[in-house]
Amino acid sequence: MYDERFYRNISKPRDMLCYEVKLNETDLFCCTKTDLRTCIEERVIFYRNQLETYIKYRPEFKESLIPVETDIFAPEIVREMIEASKHIGVGPMACVAGAIAEYAGRDIAALTDEYIIENGGDICLRTDHERVVLIYAKDSPYSEKIGIKLKGRDRPYGICTSSGTIGHSLSFGKADTACIIGDSPLFADGLATYVGNIVKNKNDVQFAIEKGKVYQGISGILIIIGDHLGVWGDIEITKV
Repeated sequence: MYDERFYRNISKPRDMLCYEVKLNETDLFCCTKTDLRTCIEERVIFYRNQLETYIKYRPEFKESLIPVETDIFAPEIVREMIEASKHIGVGPMACVAGAIAEYAGRDIAALTDEYIIENGGDICLRTDHERVVLIYAKDSPYSEKIGIKLKGRDRPYGICTSSGTIGHSLSFGKADTACIIGDSPLFADGLATYVGNIVKNKNDVQFAIEKGKVYQGISGILIIIGDHLGVWGDIEITKV
């Protein structure tokens, strides 16, 4: 089952220490140079508390499938989710998994040169050298056969995926995988939802790419529906 995160058994880089951090709906797979589990756990508790407290005060933040009004008094993570979702045209919770991964990454950036924080298929990754992100697309012939090759750089990547056939996240589309590669996991998460919602059949793939590629900070898009694959951007696809 996808919810069991089976892919984590084949996703452990040999040069890093990997472990899980779980709290309620948050289920992180973390890889760092040293054991930062306690630090990440503390930050996850902090951000989840902010989100849960805000939702009690403003339930529409959780329930709305369209953007909500800006709140200058909200915690920073909430404000950034609201602003990103307004820019994209989705509800703010479409950004939540990427937001927690990104904020946890920011908090450990001074403690480790490289890190991978994966939150239900949404990834915040900083690497000094080339790495490959495996693509899972359920029953598609491309599933687990291709990956995205990422070059080392001094700032993190956001690699986020939406699917209409995998997992429990809400999607109105039928794409097996709608993957966004960009600078911000928070923003890429919301955009993956938006792009994924567009794809009802293979004829929608090019239109979805055109809609997604206009946003600043997005370097690549990969969409799979069945045996149809669409790719755009400065990304390198490799056989695995």
